[in-house]
Amino acid sequence: MRFSLTIFLLFFTLFAQATVYKWVDEDGKIHYSDKPIENSEAVEFKSNTQNQIKLQTFKANSSASNDIQDSSTQYNLSITSPDEEETIRNNEGKITIMARISPDLEAKHVLVLLMDGIVVGTPQTSPIFSLKDIDRGEHSFVIKAVAQNGKQLASTPPRKIFLHRAIINRQAIPTPFNGVK
Repeated sequence: MRFSLTIFLLFFTLFAQATVYKWVDEDGKIHYSDKPIENSEAVEFKSNTQNQIKLQTFKANSSASNDIQDSSTQYNLSITSPDEEETIRNNEGKITIMARISPDLEAKHVLVLLMDGIVVGTPQTSPIFSLKDIDRGEHSFVIKAVAQNGKQLASTPPRKIFLHRAIINRQAIPTPFNGVK
């Protein structure tokens, strides 16, 4: 069954050649189509019609060598502070994340801080990130070393911390007066 189907498909493709039609519009532009148009003529291709495109070989330039160098840089990146599952008590929501990176970060690379999977702040070269107005609760932080082209070069494991902020009553709750002083 498969053999006969294969033979049929091969035989069918031999006769499935499309005719190409050529015509010129009022502006003198030449158009081609697989459907006949008024005043079009069928185009016959010679048997030696071939694609004459030749690919140029190129030499590695400095940007290509930079990409190779980016991939060869191996960073060791870790968060040093705060500790895993540390509780930070700060009513202003301030957190300082500190990291260690070796070897030193190259000039064309930056560090990016992610809090709960979202980039926080702007990329920087310093391994110290100061955050403020962070909501209380559990947060996960990751620091990534990134090249200019956006390629990730290194990443820290996620670091879970807890931020406690005191609740401040914004409005005093009135107490009912019973007439007793």
